[in-house]
Amino acid sequence: MDFLLLLVGLLFGTVLVVGLGERIRLPYPILMLVFSAAAAFLPFIPEIHINPELILPLFLPPLLFAAAQRSSWSIFRLRWRSLVLLAVLLVAATATVVAGISWALIPALGLPAAIALGAIVAPPDPVAVEAVASKVKMRRKLINVLQTEGLFNDAMAIVIFQAAVAAAVSGGEVGFEVVPRFLIGAAGAIVLGLAMAWLVGALNRFVPNLVARSATTLVAPYAVYLLAEELHFSGVIAVVVTALELGRRARPQDSEERLTRTAFWDVVELLTTGVAFGLVGIEMRYVIQDEGANLFTFIPGIVAICVAVVLVRFFWMMAMYKIGGTERKNKTPGSLKEVLVLTWCGMRGLATLALALALPTTMTNGQPLEGRNFVVACACAVLVTTLVVPGLTLPALMRALKLPNDHAAEEKAERKLAIRAEKVALEAMKRSKSASALPQKRREALARRMSSLHTILATDLENDPEKMLRIKQILTTMDDVQREALNAARGDMLKARNEPGNDPELVDRVLRRLDLRTVTLDR
Repeated sequence: MDFLLLLVGLLFGTVLVVGLGERIRLPYPILMLVFSAAAAFLPFIPEIHINPELILPLFLPPLLFAAAQRSSWSIFRLRWRSLVLLAVLLVAATATVVAGISWALIPALGLPAAIALGAIVAPPDPVAVEAVASKVKMRRKLINVLQTEGLFNDAMAIVIFQAAVAAAVSGGEVGFEVVPRFLIGAAGAIVLGLAMAWLVGALNRFVPNLVARSATTLVAPYAVYLLAEELHFSGVIAVVVTALELGRRARPQDSEERLTRTAFWDVVELLTTGVAFGLVGIEMRYVIQDEGANLFTFIPGIVAICVAVVLVRFFWMMAMYKIGGTERKNKTPGSLKEVLVLTWCGMRGLATLALALALPTTMTNGQPLEGRNFVVACACAVLVTTLVVPGLTLPALMRALKLPNDHAAEEKAERKLAIRAEKVALEAMKRSKSASALPQKRREALARRMSSLHTILATDLENDPEKMLRIKQILTTMDDVQREALNAARGDMLKARNEPGNDPELVDRVLRRLDLRTVTLDR
């Protein structure tokens, strides 16, 4: 019951913190972590521990799936260099450097445990980066790089961690077997992800219920993640591939399903993110309580590792900037300012804490695992250093750097896509047998309605901005009039819903059509 009450409290807290974050322009996951960590020390908050082995399976599949839905295969084809350099090689480099430093400072830690610590603090968190980057005016190419890195880096870190833990508890060594293990796990996960996407598509064709089809997309990430882990494949890659392949298989006629699914996943992602970061904050309280005065003896090593994590990422980004050359188009990072931003966005989060807490307390011979307390304390310190501090200061950093934005290029690309869509729609309307059966006036009215947005997009902003403004004002006024009319209609339907003799379900059907009609007014 205590855990259920805590969960409900975190859900309500998420809603409140989201509202606060919108008002003060700060990312809500960071605020949720800070507030929950502070609230955890209140005397009336019950002491509740969640099984570390459940943290990743509970929270990682839906959050990865939600983030991957905003990407596509084309992004990965375009950014495959970034994927290899950041999600694989940078994770391995960070783990190696951190392992070397921690082993040198605390020889009793042992090399396998030191490597495990390196794997724990190596992968930036895709959820934290997504939440923070969306609140600042960051160039799309930088966001794409961070998304590409964040979706796959956990896979490499988890493989290194599992190999290091197995060696630590058995008294063995970590060898180069992690490389084929990672490659085999990735290949198997890709096959599983493609198979799951096909299965979801088949189920959606079989199930006519719209809500059930949307619910399938929540079950699928958990199913493919657990199956992949059971087969010793990468659950992370399996979830991401499932989401990307479902996006590729999307059908034109599924517009209502897309609207429903988008709204559904917006809620799932918001609440899951809030609860996850709330639990991270609460678990940090227990780490502080358990270690007590020992934390002061860990400070030199903790500081060294926190600095190393940041510097490794900085020098890696600098190397990418220098080696990339000026001749490569759209290279990232493309300037020293972008190097600094990408370094600052190396935020650790859910995976770091979950892996640290999942570290065993004893070896197979029953002896305590040497240095476990130091590893957990380091993980929490790195999390605070790379997540809380950058998360709260990134908006100010972006304002100070004054990076050139690509807003104009985004608008141009969006106009180009909209014009392309309207041309196809107009051609299809001309070929339509149904349209040919309409009276001439109706066909002309449809054509004008279909090409109204094209008129805006085809107008040269630079040559005739006044005309562009007039057209926008006219169409905005037309939308306002239609919106007022639809609002009045909805108000009457809501009134009818409470009147005796009216079936609420039938009224809701009319309300939904009115709502969808209003959505189409958004240009």
